[in-house]
Amino acid sequence: MDDEPGRPASFEEFVHVRGTALLRYGFVLTGNLDDGADLVQEALLRLSDAWPRVRAKDDPEGFVRVTMVRLHISRWRRLRRRLVAQVPEASYRDADIERLSGDADIWRLLATLSPRQRTVLVLRYYEDLADEDIAARVGVSRNTVRSLAARGLARLRAESGLPIPDLWSV
Repeated sequence: MDDEPGRPASFEEFVHVRGTALLRYGFVLTGNLDDGADLVQEALLRLSDAWPRVRAKDDPEGFVRVTMVRLHISRWRRLRRRLVAQVPEASYRDADIERLSGDADIWRLLATLSPRQRTVLVLRYYEDLADEDIAARVGVSRNTVRSLAARGLARLRAESGLPIPDLWSV
């Protein structure tokens, strides 16, 4: 650490201190540990190139999280254009989910959503962002954010049979 407590002095120190939290964030965004780890790795590569500038602004984690969201959106936009021979049954492994969360049902339910719906719900409930901020990060209108969130929550309610606020109290 340098002269300011709690502020990483080096890129390596930042990765050591915040790496696990970023992996969790990647998992929540993608619903898959491997894809989440890929997001983190690519975002950290971008951060390493910009470390002096980003560190000077005092928000390297915010930079990485925004980069991860943008990379995730770019990936699902590219994947949406491809045709696949077989759709996988799920984008998660049970053991990985249960290791990350005591309530694996939430992660299974999130994995049933479209990537856009999952991204909006993660940004809204995990990141606690306002609709305007989500719209700016995802690159859609505020009304689209609300629509995606409403449809995602409706699907979660239908799949789980539980009142959705109980799902997010974990």
